[in-house]
Amino acid sequence: MSVEKEYHFIAISGSLRKGSYNTMALKALQQLAPSHIKIEQVHFDDIPLYNADLHTEQLPESVVPLVKKIKAADGVIIVSPEYNYSIPGALKNAIDVVSRHPDKPFSEKAVAIMGASQGQIGTARMQYHLRQVMVFLNAYVVNKPEIMIGHAQNKFDESGNLTDELLIKQLPQLLDSLARLSDKMASGI
Repeated sequence: MSVEKEYHFIAISGSLRKGSYNTMALKALQQLAPSHIKIEQVHFDDIPLYNADLHTEQLPESVVPLVKKIKAADGVIIVSPEYNYSIPGALKNAIDVVSRHPDKPFSEKAVAIMGASQGQIGTARMQYHLRQVMVFLNAYVVNKPEIMIGHAQNKFDESGNLTDELLIKQLPQLLDSLARLSDKMASGI
């Protein structure tokens, strides 16, 4: 009898609002994850705005727990809306601040990106921009499946549960792809 490898992923919702479709999608990932994959949601709402005058020498202490969680995780999942055709400002700021930490937590980290929006193309532009940011940070992003949840208002019930059958099949595939990428990163590709 073989024992499946255990994975610990951290997940970040790029939306700070209550009732966020992206947080609902993150919760769906947690619910649909196979038993050997644990997904811990982490928050970034206590990270101050980056200011090179203040943070070049000493980053705020509130950054350290997130840096440690990213470093320790087998992979990172970012589930985010699209604001003004791009990455939400709060999420981008958190990534910018964390990236200034000397431990460079995103470097050679396996990352999965997905997002939900009420529009038709479901965060495609945000995901493209976030992929560009991850290239600079030396992170490795899952290529497929690409999960862009369009018309999110029709994909969840009133309790926030995912109801779309295709997405219910795709989310575990994304987790499997992230696990495989994580293994490649651990073995030095």
